[in-house]
Amino acid sequence: MAKKVAVLAVNPVNGAGLFQYLEAFFENEIPYKTFAVADAAQIRTNSGVSLQADDVVANLKGKEDEYDALVFACGDAMPKFGENAGKPFNQDMLAVIKAFDDKGKLLAGHCAAALLFDNLGIGMGKRVALHPFIQSAVKGCIGTDEKAVVEGNIYTAQTENAIPSLLPELLKALK
Repeated sequence: MAKKVAVLAVNPVNGAGLFQYLEAFFENEIPYKTFAVADAAQIRTNSGVSLQADDVVANLKGKEDEYDALVFACGDAMPKFGENAGKPFNQDMLAVIKAFDDKGKLLAGHCAAALLFDNLGIGMGKRVALHPFIQSAVKGCIGTDEKAVVEGNIYTAQTENAIPSLLPELLKALK
């Protein structure tokens, strides 16, 4: 039986990245649920398309055992995180990501995902793919120039354009 995935979608989310994950999960019959990293489930893409997530991240907190994997769908993650760092939904997002790692569950994401993992102390000494603009910001992880990297329970892609390089390994782990 396929593993169940929780998908975190920041607001605004990169639609090109999010939809690649969701389409791959749908086509491969991998159950998933989307969680808005926001106060409400109604979010939008970077290009302004309105989306309705299944729920909000606050309602995922404490329910990590119901899922086998967590996918972080990036967007304007770092600038928005900076603007909203103290807001409960951002604190919930960080707690959820950390809880998934503490339980040894699969973590996946693109762009700034590896930076968030790094800031939470996840993946220390592990190779990660991350956006070229933030490569110098990681401290504990080992940033690479590779499009996609799988190391242990961490699956990362450099940008939304590199997600197709990550998906075959991610899908194999989820089936």
